[in-house]
Amino acid sequence: MKKSIINLTLSAVFLAVGIVLPFFTGQIPAIGNMLLPMHIPVFLCGFICGWPYGAAVGFVLPLFRSFLFGAPPIYPNACTMALELMTYGLIAGLLYNRSKWHCVLSLYRSLLIAMICGRAVWGVAQMILLGFGGKSFTFQIFLAGAFLNAIPGIVLQLVFIPAIMIALNKTGLIPFKKTAKERRE
Repeated sequence: MKKSIINLTLSAVFLAVGIVLPFFTGQIPAIGNMLLPMHIPVFLCGFICGWPYGAAVGFVLPLFRSFLFGAPPIYPNACTMALELMTYGLIAGLLYNRSKWHCVLSLYRSLLIAMICGRAVWGVAQMILLGFGGKSFTFQIFLAGAFLNAIPGIVLQLVFIPAIMIALNKTGLIPFKKTAKERRE
């Protein structure tokens, strides 16, 4: 089977998981906002399918959820989340797939850099969109929204995503080490 068909199918699965997962945490909005359930399938898509698929799923996911269920609200949340999640999928997939070694260390490095870049994109997008609406977006609001309120979700991602990738490696479905030929594809 062609690799692109497999990646497209897996991307659709990650998109579906991203649409459904917030229902498990969204019953209590304060907890759902802290656990960041849509982030996990986007990171996994970037790592497993590659950066183009991770970026596409990341961009589309919050917009689909907003149009289908009204959550997150389209302005500014879904718009800024689309850019943030797109950055996660893009950076995580790009760094991990270009890494010389595919191991837990490169996975964590890619994950942490993608988290920082995605949160920076979210902050800039919030500042611009809220600025158009005549509202302010201070550095304190950025720190609270991007880091302090998100600590449980960040911890969950740092534990859960590598655990899934290690489990997939042990089953042989997604091996950590790739040959030079597989990296070019």
